[in-house]
Amino acid sequence: MSSWNGLESIGHNFLTGRLEDFVKWCRYNSMWPATFGLACCAIEMMAAGAAEFDLARFGMEVFRPSPRQSDLMIVAGRLSQKMAPVLRQVYDQMMEPKWVISMGVCASTGGMFNNYAIVQGVDEIVPVDVYAPGCPPGPQTLIHAILTLHEQVRTGEIMNRRASRAGAIEIGTEANVSGWTQSLPNPTRVGTPK
Repeated sequence: MSSWNGLESIGHNFLTGRLEDFVKWCRYNSMWPATFGLACCAIEMMAAGAAEFDLARFGMEVFRPSPRQSDLMIVAGRLSQKMAPVLRQVYDQMMEPKWVISMGVCASTGGMFNNYAIVQGVDEIVPVDVYAPGCPPGPQTLIHAILTLHEQVRTGEIMNRRASRAGAIEIGTEANVSGWTQSLPNPTRVGTPK
């Protein structure tokens, strides 16, 4: 009798290859974003969901009010120190796999608010997968960032990057902000779309 080891014992073949492609297709065509608009960038995020730009063509027409129904967090705007624990709690409640887009210069680097009250980059609190530049970035830039994330999910690059990141954490390379310890991200920076 041969022992059954589950799906790990099956090599990469026609059936499993197609199943992997199908799962990736489902993931990038049905991302459900969580609402986390903090400042003026949130107006541009809302405009991206309106009829003129129509996020519905990407399967993202409804911004979910509950983190348990979301797998994509778009952090739009500056993040204050008081709001950081709430952001982390919402991120922790999201289902796996989960992704984060940092929208705008304030969310990405703290922007012009270089003071004690503003977190100097949302990547100090949660791992960011794609940065969308601008002050505020327009809906086109957000859609470009979403399409970049879709491409990473489709090719499997983002999962490979996360797996290598999880295995390569060294002592002293972690950020500790307000009681949280998490590894430094390896994000994709998006330029201005043409």
